[in-house]
Amino acid sequence: MRSQFWGLYVREILRTFRNPFVLLITVVQPFMWLAFFGSGFGGFSSLLAPVLGTSNYIEFLLPGVLSTSMLSVGMFGSMSTIQDKRFGFMKRILITPTSKGLVFLAKAFGSATRGLVQIPVMIAAATAFGVPFDLTPLEWAVWVLALLFIAVGFSSMFLAITASSTDWQTPGVVANFITMPLMFSSAALYPSSSFPEWMKVISTYNPISYSATFGRNLLLHGTIDWTLLGYMFVFAAAMSTIGWFVSSRWFRVE
Repeated sequence: MRSQFWGLYVREILRTFRNPFVLLITVVQPFMWLAFFGSGFGGFSSLLAPVLGTSNYIEFLLPGVLSTSMLSVGMFGSMSTIQDKRFGFMKRILITPTSKGLVFLAKAFGSATRGLVQIPVMIAAATAFGVPFDLTPLEWAVWVLALLFIAVGFSSMFLAITASSTDWQTPGVVANFITMPLMFSSAALYPSSSFPEWMKVISTYNPISYSATFGRNLLLHGTIDWTLLGYMFVFAAAMSTIGWFVSSRWFRVE
């Protein structure tokens, strides 16, 4: 079982690096958010500093952009699954002793790993924009771990929703329906203290808020909130478990 998972997982990773266009988009998209959105609102940093906790808006924004990037990687994982169904690879895999749940986990972790490729590029870009980094190796490690939890959780969620689909359009439709509400109802782009009450309720249970707040506490205050890390682990474990059972029952090739 371990070798089956590893073979499928490595295939997902290699597919990313063998497609320069996909790799370029994966890296450039969050950078554009940081460059354009961060620079566009940067002029208000001095006015918002008491609320943001920093006079550099990009420093506030970076953990949020990294978190929302982990949301978008799930769409690519589900598109990869549909491609495998349409071109016959999934059928060849499923006639072997490999379980549907194992295929699902390899897809989810492959998508999550693809998302982690963005981290060093975003850190380098933020440094160029004047964001200081004074983190210990432990703090770097737990930040990456938190982002991995979020990426696995959202990848599992997208794959579970599209498990029975063979339509190319489904991942995009699902992504458009889910991404915007989750992004703008989180603490990723601005403090949730300014939200109306109904949005605060959503933000309180939004995993992106957990991830953005966790990274912000590390970057701005040098503190590790183990409770938030625990919440993100629970989110990843719950979505992976749901995805395993959904894919085992409804993973459909044709």
